Amino acid sequence: MALTPVEVAPPEGLGPDATSFHRFHREVLPARIEAGTGALAHDALARHGTLALRTPAGSYTYAPMAGTVTVVEGEDEADTVVAVDLDSWLGLATDLDTAPGLMYTDRATVPVGDPGRFMAWEPGLRALLHGRPIFDPATVDLRDLDGSPLDPTHTFPASEMEAEAEAAAHFLRTAGHLCVTGVFGADEVDGMLADAAVLADEARPGDRTSWWGRDGDGSEVLTRVLRAASRPRLDALVDDPRVRAIVGLADEDLAPSVDDGPESVDRVTVLWKRPGMATGLGDLPWHRDCGMGGHANRCPSTVLTICLTDGSAAAGQLRFLSGSHRGSFPFVDGTADAAPDGAGLDLGPGDVTLHYSDVMHASLPPTSAVGPHRISVLVGFAPARGGHHRGERHYNDALLVNEDGQVDHLGQRLEAERQDRATGPNGPAD
Repeated sequence: MALTPVEVAPPEGLGPDATSFHRFHREVLPARIEAGTGALAHDALARHGTLALRTPAGSYTYAPMAGTVTVVEGEDEADTVVAVDLDSWLGLATDLDTAPGLMYTDRATVPVGDPGRFMAWEPGLRALLHGRPIFDPATVDLRDLDGSPLDPTHTFPASEMEAEAEAAAHFLRTAGHLCVTGVFGADEVDGMLADAAVLADEARPGDRTSWWGRDGDGSEVLTRVLRAASRPRLDALVDDPRVRAIVGLADEDLAPSVDDGPESVDRVTVLWKRPGMATGLGDLPWHRDCGMGGHANRCPSTVLTICLTDGSAAAGQLRFLSGSHRGSFPFVDGTADAAPDGAGLDLGPGDVTLHYSDVMHASLPPTSAVGPHRISVLVGFAPARGGHHRGERHYNDALLVNEDGQVDHLGQRLEAERQDRATGPNGPAD
């Protein structure tokens, strides 16, 4: 499938004010729709009904019909109404805020309709507002350098990378992800595991530098530590020549996405896969790493993952939707009936993956209760651009909204919104 973006002019002079809100919907967006974004978005949106955005300045409804999308002032005919403030509307209009990010931080409510419809609208909304194509894993056609079908599970041995650099760069460019095996030796992996154990001992629920969930017994379970750069050995990975060589295969000029030294949060991260998770984000749905916001600021960016144990399905596998970095796809639980399979690799200790933050990927539950389960180290790289558009620490901090450090699954946030509406009225956003 050829993903065909629609060229749209960048919004000029838009601000978080009523004048910009109305100008965008009366002039800017209709021009984009006429240029082709309405046709690009229609098929993805038609099955989800109509959506209205309500702000203190007023409301507009997006109505898929006749092969395009029509913008209607008001919300009387909307199946779903999303209420946001003008700052949050502008974030959506500039591809800096997202539906999940707004829901996690309680900056969006859904006073009419099902909150899940807002999530379902997001790929089509990006097509409508920004001209980003819709990705269809059933029809994508990826090709190798010689024109043959690309095998998304292909791996590159570290010992052959010098000779295979061109092929590896093409694979990354095409699939949006790459696997290099045997990058780190057994002694190095053992050292990283020892550091991970120290970090796990130091982590505390609610410290805002770790993620927690609960298992089937209701016990607190650590799933991620964000301050792994405090361990010198893990911090040194940022500048490790092997890491930089793999990141250097990307077409873009990328630098560490957090470059404030070893005390920085999110400079280096360690994650643990846990069997039997009942709540939390130990198992991640199909998502993109800019799913909490910041796409226009931070992408194209990449995440390099070092597997320290077993990375197979039994241990909690990382899977990719190859080619999806050039389009949009709905957020969906990896175990749902409608979830795609994607491409997974049976990684081992010392193997490395690199993926674009825009590529859809999922971290599935372990299929075995017997370990070892996957432990990985993550390092991010991004263009040298501005940080969080709201001046906050990190876009993923949207997940740290609970004082006890428990990270809600998206389904939990949507259910909380439904319960809030059931127990009390939701007025317009302030």
